[in-house]
Amino acid sequence: MHVQGKSGGGRKTMSEMNVIPLVDVVLVLLIMFMVAAPLIAQGVAVSLPQVRGEPIEDETPKLILAIDHERRIFIGETEVQLADLEERLKYNARVQRERELYLHADRDLPYGVVVEVMAIARRAGVEALGMITDPLDRTPRPDRRDPPEDSRR
Repeated sequence: MHVQGKSGGGRKTMSEMNVIPLVDVVLVLLIMFMVAAPLIAQGVAVSLPQVRGEPIEDETPKLILAIDHERRIFIGETEVQLADLEERLKYNARVQRERELYLHADRDLPYGVVVEVMAIARRAGVEALGMITDPLDRTPRPDRRDPPEDSRR
């Protein structure tokens, strides 16, 4: 290290590395990851089946969560209120054992209703959420008819 006296030019040579900028960069990155991590975890991860695919044959019946066009919710054949859904799924032995559920929702339901039910299932511990669809060539259901041709204007 070379140090000049006080009466000289005042120059001082340092042989130590300045780590303060490195610490600043690391702290900024840490804060960015802390803010971004919860945003990445939000949402519901769902593997959607291909509609044109062949049906999957399985001997064991799956637990189905159904939402009909009147927004009634069913676990299997049992009707459940939306407010009670999370608790019912948390205490359902089959859901907690398999951590798997299949969602069968009416196609005319608003997107928000389906997403809300999916989020409740995730909070209740469902890790694998499948979607049940109808094949493309299936005829329309008799209970949900299109309006007559003259009323479509």
